[in-house]
Amino acid sequence: MFHKIVLLLLFLVIVAVFYFSWLSDPGFAGETYLPRWLLNWSNQYYNLRTAVPFLALGFLLEVYTEHSSLDELNNNKKLNFIQNIVFAAIIVCIAEGGQFVIQRRSPDLADVFYGITGSIAGALGYNLLKKLKNAKQT
Repeated sequence: MFHKIVLLLLFLVIVAVFYFSWLSDPGFAGETYLPRWLLNWSNQYYNLRTAVPFLALGFLLEVYTEHSSLDELNNNKKLNFIQNIVFAAIIVCIAEGGQFVIQRRSPDLADVFYGITGSIAGALGYNLLKKLKNAKQT
């Protein structure tokens, strides 16, 4: 059950990345459901806002691969980490590439960098929390 919940959360984060990346207004002015402070912050830190959902993506990818590889004998954590970063890079490249066909949007290489960096930070955050949890138990 836990595995399915993590998979659903991964799907929702990826859908959110594509949704916000492919809006015609890069300033999110038409997104009235978002709080004003969040709109102001996202417009002030234009590229940094790309890293935020990728923090969650990196974190959830680490959770997913760890729990799906528990039953495998050859659990290569470094390879899993690299695969997760490559997967996040593919997602951010697709999101940015889709902006070629949307009016008033243009892809930005800095967004790719921030997306990958956010994913790495999320994955490292998960591994840090896991190490702290393991250290506390011993």
